[in-house]
Amino acid sequence: MRTFDKIGWVLSINNCGDFLMGGKKDNASESFFSLMSIAEYSLWEKIGLSRVPLSFSLELTSRCNNNCRHCYINRPAGDRDAKQKELCFEDIKDIVDEAVSMGALWCLVTGGEPLLREDFPDIYLYLKQKGLLVTLFTNATLINREHIKLFAKYPPRDVEVSVYGASRHTYEKVTRHPGSYFSFRQGLDHLLECGSRVRLKAMVLKSNYRDLPAIARFCRERTNGAFRFDPFLHLRVDGNQLRNAEIKAERLSANQIVALERSDPDRFKALNRECNMLVNTEFCHTSSNKLFFCGAGMSSFFVDCEGRFRLCSSLSHPDCTYDLRRGSLAEAWYKFTPAIRDMHSERTDYLENCGSCPIVNLCMWCPANAYLESGKFDLPVEYFCEVAHQRMVLIQGKEGLPDSREDEAPEGHASFQGNDKKLKTKEGVSAL
Repeated sequence: MRTFDKIGWVLSINNCGDFLMGGKKDNASESFFSLMSIAEYSLWEKIGLSRVPLSFSLELTSRCNNNCRHCYINRPAGDRDAKQKELCFEDIKDIVDEAVSMGALWCLVTGGEPLLREDFPDIYLYLKQKGLLVTLFTNATLINREHIKLFAKYPPRDVEVSVYGASRHTYEKVTRHPGSYFSFRQGLDHLLECGSRVRLKAMVLKSNYRDLPAIARFCRERTNGAFRFDPFLHLRVDGNQLRNAEIKAERLSANQIVALERSDPDRFKALNRECNMLVNTEFCHTSSNKLFFCGAGMSSFFVDCEGRFRLCSSLSHPDCTYDLRRGSLAEAWYKFTPAIRDMHSERTDYLENCGSCPIVNLCMWCPANAYLESGKFDLPVEYFCEVAHQRMVLIQGKEGLPDSREDEAPEGHASFQGNDKKLKTKEGVSAL
């Protein structure tokens, strides 16, 4: 069987053996060709729970031309030290070659802002030449006519653009970059005009919370209703305490997060639909000392801009990263990753809390996030617990949901109903 990328669809050529051997088919076109969505492709069932690196994220740079209040990674666009440490094109090619040889089909190109790389077109073309499906994360402010020509000739699987505000005031309050709203609108218009498959999303923070209904309308009008939001702000992977204080100051309260979910009909319906899977009352009777229950390192991996392999973008502890400049991707995947996933904890706080919590699937807690928050893999995080318990109240329909003006969803919120929502579960990710 051979497959061809059709921007979200798979063209399968079946029964080639019968054709070559002269097998008779009544309807050749139906026998040899079929079109299906990638999600329906039978390959995923055949792979099952086996560890195959089907996809990987490639961080081209930590530099960004914006300075967003909530960003967990960004460094200034002109940071020479950061630029000097970035993987060169030849190093990237070596990593991509090995990933493809191991079975990779999909690559997410991210940053920072990946379009800051002068060699972005070369990197992008190489990924396409290797037959990979390519998704690009960008703020769209640097999109120019040359990028549009490139994407028109060699289309990406999709381009995901973050929308920080539907007005210049809100957008630039978040980005702290004067003129960025105009550049964003211009770049987004270029992408939409050239026919690129664009997905729009929003990080929700205090600086844009009240503008969320307008952001949702802006996004849905341009993407046939496709829009998602994320209210969970991650702390810095470099541990910068000043920036971490800014991020914490921008976090919504647990009540505000739940109010958003309650006011979004699609998201609320999904929470109720997945309730039995997300709340596991049996789990509280079988305390586990395992740390990793998520899907990190099972079918995907992350490579940062300096060539460090991680199971996911958030798992930044030095003991959980592997330098690909000194070793191979195969060793990182087949030897290093299983050792990380086998990590255990005997800490009482963990065993009596997160390690046996029946609602951990409603929580942001994971070893990576726990480390960013506390410096330890196995400590509970009070903020995460508050969100999880408020979600539990929501889906069980109990009393006690927020009624105060401060904790209500922004006025007009019910008018936006996102899709592509996800919740983390013990076994991986559940689409909401």
